[in-house]
Amino acid sequence: MPRNEPTQGTDAWDEERPSRRRKAVRYAVPVAVAGVAAATIGLVPAFAGSGSPDLPKISAQDLIAKIAKSDVQQLSGNVQVTADLGLPSLPGGAAGGFGGGEDGGHKGGKGGDGASAEPQNKLMELASGTHTLRVAADGPDKQRVSIVDKASEYSLVHNGNEVWAYDSGSNTALHSTAPSDGRHGAGRHEPKDLPKDLKDATPQDLAKQALKAAGDTTSVTVDGTAKVAGRDAYQLLIKPKQSASTVGSIRVAVDAANGTPLKFTLTPKSGGAAVIDVGYTSVDFGKPDADLFSFTPPKGAKVVDGNEARAKAEREHGKSGKDFGPGKDAMDPKGDLGGLNVIGKGWTSIATLKGAGSGLPSGKDLAAAGDAGAFLDSLGEKASGSFGTGRIFSTRLVNALITDHGKVYVGAVDKQALIEAANAAK
Repeated sequence: MPRNEPTQGTDAWDEERPSRRRKAVRYAVPVAVAGVAAATIGLVPAFAGSGSPDLPKISAQDLIAKIAKSDVQQLSGNVQVTADLGLPSLPGGAAGGFGGGEDGGHKGGKGGDGASAEPQNKLMELASGTHTLRVAADGPDKQRVSIVDKASEYSLVHNGNEVWAYDSGSNTALHSTAPSDGRHGAGRHEPKDLPKDLKDATPQDLAKQALKAAGDTTSVTVDGTAKVAGRDAYQLLIKPKQSASTVGSIRVAVDAANGTPLKFTLTPKSGGAAVIDVGYTSVDFGKPDADLFSFTPPKGAKVVDGNEARAKAEREHGKSGKDFGPGKDAMDPKGDLGGLNVIGKGWTSIATLKGAGSGLPSGKDLAAAGDAGAFLDSLGEKASGSFGTGRIFSTRLVNALITDHGKVYVGAVDKQALIEAANAAK
């Protein structure tokens, strides 16, 4: 097999028009992960395919250009999502389903207000474990994603100016619409209740986010070929040059024929299983059946008006929501997002947040908190510096320092980088 040409640095790529980069993902399917994301290295053989196809040589610069030129508007298939962030389990199974147990809030009547059908809640459920998604897209106005579990299924359907979210576990449907005011052009309406997070977790979108970081802090090469979902693919390898980053590498499998990213794998510097992996197990680039984008609530389903629910939430929590949202009202004169600021560059960027109060409980206060205090104490690692004292909380990728004064430093960086940032800001 011919060796693909490695290319270090990315300055030449920055000259590409931004619109070309956006074009590659303009019609991506709205799939939730996590977050962010988004597979372990040792997935079943059928997932990665077999063998390394013999493809013509291509440079990293040309492969990125191929992604940018890709204009796939129609596809359907299955996606496997695996996340292994190394998050601890909460006492009493509180983490299960993020809704009070393994049923994710389906029992006990929690679905009646539409909470179980909220896309944001489903996004949180994908933050750990392995999940199977069925996806379909037909241009910018028709997308569908279904999260398939053993006992239930969750579907998000976008068709024109309507969005339906349905949770079979609670038999609850959430319906939202957007006004036909022509702001986005004919047929280009997007309801506000279609969260951006759900559209940033396909292999296409994750690859776009990774390539945004490409610059003098990044090494990008073509590292062989692979078979993904039965398709021939080149493998784009992205590595941070900054030693303080906890990211080991990002590998993107790119369809050799049409430039569509088919698989995204993020591996931490510490090694072991990947932190995030999102990839197609099967994919068809033909026009999906139109019936996939039609939805009628099943008989007996509780139907919640998403527009009314959003308006009610804004009336009740609008002021507090501004503290955390990215809107103009959240911006302070210095350009910080509601107290959130970002320091550093590239892969070692650190987000800082001025918290309210005096920080985490410690000493006698922590002991007095009982089991919850013991759990909190077991999570954090004590840290100190010229900034004072605090506690560092870690996952396999992200570290966060919370000082005793209530200030937060968080990033995909090692612990020492957080301490140094806190010392510099004291």
